[in-house]
Amino acid sequence: MHHSYFLALLLLLSPVVGFARETPGFESPGFTTVPELNAGFDLLYRQRFAEAREAFANWESRNPQQPFGQVAIAAGYLFEELSRQGVLTSDFFLNEKKFLHGIEGSPDPERMSHFRDAVARACELARERQKTNPKDGEALLALTLAAGMESDAESILEKRHLAGLKSMKKANGYAKELLAQYPDATDAYVATGIANYVIGSQSGGTRVALWFGGIHGDKKLGMEQVAKTVENGRYLRPFAKIILGLAARREKQGALAQRLFRELSVQYPDNEQFASEYAKAMSAPSAD
Repeated sequence: MHHSYFLALLLLLSPVVGFARETPGFESPGFTTVPELNAGFDLLYRQRFAEAREAFANWESRNPQQPFGQVAIAAGYLFEELSRQGVLTSDFFLNEKKFLHGIEGSPDPERMSHFRDAVARACELARERQKTNPKDGEALLALTLAAGMESDAESILEKRHLAGLKSMKKANGYAKELLAQYPDATDAYVATGIANYVIGSQSGGTRVALWFGGIHGDKKLGMEQVAKTVENGRYLRPFAKIILGLAARREKQGALAQRLFRELSVQYPDNEQFASEYAKAMSAPSAD
């Protein structure tokens, strides 16, 4: 079995293009660029995790009824644990055992406890919104992200792969419902994109066994979907570059990996991981 990897983080707080435009006067933090949240994500990409969560918590404290704030806080904890465990590197992505089965050892229990508390609160707030409007965009986005983050935690960090697959199926369903309403919601495509890539990376027999929820596994399509976030994302554009760059390394698409990690290292010069991945991409053999 395997996992969804970065389904949630790839979707994380991604504002859906067109939502605010189609609903004039409706303030939706999940679908518009909020400067304070944007600054928080910038801190995450610079690996200043405590400061990032402080920014998210400050915003959440002034917007306690919005599930978006709790999603951001949960993401901060999960992103830190994935980074601490070396998941967001080519050393992890290019190691088939790790890629298919998750980390060695166990995640930090205190960090995971904080993560789960925030996820639970985000879901609670989302379901409250759905009592008024079952198709509420904020609620659907929060539920997508919460299920995706749970899948990441269960599969990559806790190695509970069946639970991770069930959560991935839930997240994919929410994402499809969201995209059915807002087809120009470019960032939401990463939900199905990462699922397509990871399932497409399995052996034939395993992949057939994982045909559920309409996800049949297609690596090329998955990378094309993630690329939409690279091209048009807001909060998650840098994160999508990380994932697409690592996928490009797996597929020996050297030029693409080099471009993405070069851009990241220029944008975030204080994050040594990006410079390291750029150097590795430059020295790797390529099938381009």
